[in-house]
Amino acid sequence: MQTYGNPDTTYGWWAGNSGVANRSGKFIAAHVAHAGLIVFWAGAFTLFELSRFDPSVPMGHQPLIVLPHLATLGIGFDANGVAMGDTKPVLAIAIVHLVSSMVLAAGGLLHSLLLPGNLEDSDVARARKFNIEWDNPDKLTFILGHHLIILGFAVIAFVEWARVHGIYDPAIGSVRQVEYELNLAKIWNHQTDFLTIDSLEEVMGGHAFLAFVEITGGAWHIATKQVGEYTKFKGKGLLSAEAVLSWSLAGIGWMAIIAAFWSAANTTVYPTEFFGEPLELKFSISPYWVDTVDLPDGEYTSRAWLANVHYYFGFFFIQGHLWHALRALGFDFKRVTNAISNIDSACLLYTSPSPRDLSTSRMPSSA
Repeated sequence: MQTYGNPDTTYGWWAGNSGVANRSGKFIAAHVAHAGLIVFWAGAFTLFELSRFDPSVPMGHQPLIVLPHLATLGIGFDANGVAMGDTKPVLAIAIVHLVSSMVLAAGGLLHSLLLPGNLEDSDVARARKFNIEWDNPDKLTFILGHHLIILGFAVIAFVEWARVHGIYDPAIGSVRQVEYELNLAKIWNHQTDFLTIDSLEEVMGGHAFLAFVEITGGAWHIATKQVGEYTKFKGKGLLSAEAVLSWSLAGIGWMAIIAAFWSAANTTVYPTEFFGEPLELKFSISPYWVDTVDLPDGEYTSRAWLANVHYYFGFFFIQGHLWHALRALGFDFKRVTNAISNIDSACLLYTSPSPRDLSTSRMPSSA
């Protein structure tokens, strides 16, 4: 992390990854534990929503997040968003997530307490390959490649689920098997009209193409060494823990904002039956979405929760990106606070009466 030339700079626990940025073993422990928290949330919230689900109210008109996504995958609910009587598949998914979170938590504790704090000190040669060197582009792209391949296989799993099991198609009001349509021209054109896409085949085709790009890109990053212009980044503050964090925040923030607009308007990927009616975009200090249907007791649709939460998370991630990007480039925010303090001191000095003024004011008038 940025130390502004002072190698003795340390950060407290509140600064997150900064405390483990230069200790790759601890860094992995923190990330595995963080993944465990996310998976735990998914399992626990599935059970929480299932306990609150009211079959007499349309699913889209209830404040739900997890269950509508399961319904679009054809799990646990019929076309009207009503539980099909057998909640075992939903319970099984929740339990799998909870068990997985415990496994990840154990992995985090293992890396934190028993395994080397720095992978460079590991006795396992393969583990040493994943030691993080923030100013080494070869090391960073090697690790990036593995991330891309894992994401690519996750996307393939989703495409195969739609092809073999099927997903919900609002056009026919039921779950059906969807074969992906790999049309590169349509995929390219959907960059500008993805809000109105109405073909599940084309949606799956986009995912299939994404899986190909991620896996081939990941393999390329693992197999190749970065040469030429890439080496110009070394030692210039553009390859550091802070810089990588800023890029990551930018990517997540941008994806969250895109997801907000998509979930607010699209009714093919986000069916009305499960997420509620499309939203109306309004502007105040910042954009926000409101329901186009009045619900009792001031409730909001699943779509309203999904769109607004994604947008504001994305907005703050972008602010975090700007903050860390400027720090990575060497901008010291303490200069701003110091400048403000100097301005306040100067104003106080300028407006305060001098001792000479005070003594003059005490002199008797000549009159």
